[in-house]
Amino acid sequence: MLKIAKYLYHNTWIGKNVIDSVLQLHHYMRSHFLDDATFLRQDFKKRFGRPLDLNNPKTLNEKINWLKLHDRTALHTTCADKFAVRKYVEEVVGASYLIPLVFQSYNTEDVVASSFPDYPFIIKANHDSSGGIIVKDKATVDWGQTQKYFKKLLSKNYYYSGKEWQYKNIKPCVIAEKLLVNEAGEIPFDYKLHCFHGKVEVIQVDIDRYTNHKRNLYDVDWNILPFTWSLWDDGKPLWDNGRTLEKPHKLDEMIAVAEKLSEAFSYARIDVYDFENKVYFGEITFHHGSGLETIYPETWDYKLGKLVHL
Repeated sequence: MLKIAKYLYHNTWIGKNVIDSVLQLHHYMRSHFLDDATFLRQDFKKRFGRPLDLNNPKTLNEKINWLKLHDRTALHTTCADKFAVRKYVEEVVGASYLIPLVFQSYNTEDVVASSFPDYPFIIKANHDSSGGIIVKDKATVDWGQTQKYFKKLLSKNYYYSGKEWQYKNIKPCVIAEKLLVNEAGEIPFDYKLHCFHGKVEVIQVDIDRYTNHKRNLYDVDWNILPFTWSLWDDGKPLWDNGRTLEKPHKLDEMIAVAEKLSEAFSYARIDVYDFENKVYFGEITFHHGSGLETIYPETWDYKLGKLVHL
C-alpha cells in the first residue's frame, strides 16, 4: 500500500494533491489538538525510532526538545522575530552589524515594485524560517503573485509546525534587506555558530546549497569536526562534509559577536556573514533543525548534550 501511495505521489498530479491534502489535514489535527509534549514525543520517535526522554534528557537533540517546552521568554520571541531582533542586535553589539533594512510592512498590499530599491535585495517574512525571495532585478518580479505568496505566509503561525513557542506570538510582517552579493553575483556563505551558554562550540557552514548541498562543521580554531549533523535519507546523511574552506578573515570577530548575542540563552545558533571584510548578523535560531537532525556518530549527540545545563 505504501509503495502504491509513493508511486501515485511522485508520478501523478491527482495523487500528489490528494496525498498532500491528507498529510496537511493530519498535521493540522496533531498540531492543534495534541499537547506540546505529546506532539514532540511523536515526532522524535518517528525520526529517531526511540522514545524522547523529557524527564532526564541527555543528548543535544533531547535537550533541544526539552528547551522547546521549558525555555520560553519574551526575549526568545523578540529574537526569533527577524524584524524585532534588529533592535536587540543594535543594543548588544551595535547597529553596524545589521544588514541594511530596505522595507517593512504588516500589509502585503505594500509589496509592490515602487516600495523597493533598484539594487538587489531579499524579501522575507519575519515570523518563520521559510528563507526568502532573492530579487536582483525588481522589473522581473510578478508582484501580484508575490503579494499572494506573502499573504498566505503571513496567515500561518509557525509555532504549529514544530511547537517552537518563540514563534507563537510574533506579529507577522514582510521585511526586505539589501542583498549581500559581490561583483561576480555570488552570495556569501552564512556561518552558523552554535553557542552553549554564551560560548561558541561548533561552527556550521552550508556549502553549494542550491547545487550539491554539503555541510562542514568546525571548531573555533577552524579544525574540521568528525561528525555530521543532518537529515538522513536511505541510511546516509543528506549533507555530509564538502570541499575544504579557508578560515574566514573575520572569524575571531564573528565568534565574539555570536557569544555576546547568545549570552542570555542556554543554547542558540547565531548566523553571521563575513562579507567584504565586514561581519553582518543574519538571524538567531533557538532549536536547530527542530531537534530532529541526526548527529552521527551518536557519541557526539551525547557530547554536545553535556554542554547544555538545564
